[in-house]
Amino acid sequence: MGIAETLGRVDGSGQVGVWLGRLDGTVVFEHEAEAPHYAASTMKLPVAMAMLRKVDAGELALDQSVAVHNDFASVAGGRFGVSRDDDDAPSTWERLGREASLAWLTTEMITRSSNLATNLVLELVGIDAAHSALIGSTLPSSPDPASKIERGIEDATAREAGITNLISAAGLAGALIAVGKQNDGYLRDLLAANQWNGEIPALLPTGTRVEHKNGWAGRNLHDGGIVRPADAEPFVLVVCTTSDLSESAAQQLIAAIALEAWNHRHDLTAVR
Repeated sequence: MGIAETLGRVDGSGQVGVWLGRLDGTVVFEHEAEAPHYAASTMKLPVAMAMLRKVDAGELALDQSVAVHNDFASVAGGRFGVSRDDDDAPSTWERLGREASLAWLTTEMITRSSNLATNLVLELVGIDAAHSALIGSTLPSSPDPASKIERGIEDATAREAGITNLISAAGLAGALIAVGKQNDGYLRDLLAANQWNGEIPALLPTGTRVEHKNGWAGRNLHDGGIVRPADAEPFVLVVCTTSDLSESAAQQLIAAIALEAWNHRHDLTAVR
């Protein structure tokens, strides 16, 4: 079954964006790849990209200590905090009121998708820098003004004011390609250590390296990654879903698309 046929089976359930291509930015299959979706935790990738830019510039250091707190300035005014019950990374909360290194927090943000760690890193990096990292990685072939980073995780006041984070399949693909081209493998290794593997990696052979960042919230479930087969050139796949599918069904959809791409890894152009 091809990707187009797989997508046809969920037609009418919502919006699905797909971008499949090579690390040089060449696209071989796309479906509604420019359509914006709520970014959910995929926004943590450009936050990490912006953080590393500031490290390279000497403005931040991976070994610097950061006070772990849960009180942040809303971009719409006032203060907000993150819900512990909605965070999937308990280790970050165990350090509340203490300190942690920026490197440790970044690891929690990417590998465990910690919301608290994300806001702590974003507080240091700045929203404008995270947005610039995302927009700066836009693919020349896929202008993507819809993708944006405008607020932290769970900034409810901003959300109610219409301030949000958006991503498209093409926009996330651009960010992944930018990371994949870097000589420093620090962020790629963090993505490969992602502990939430129910989407792109789920049906691929055990041990396949997948450098990916996923995100889920309400009707949204996304995953984007660089898949590195041992016997073929790496490829980039992003699937964004905003739908009425259950979480399990959305995961199965993304996994099935990834498997189809994998089965054509020796000739991606044969994907239909």
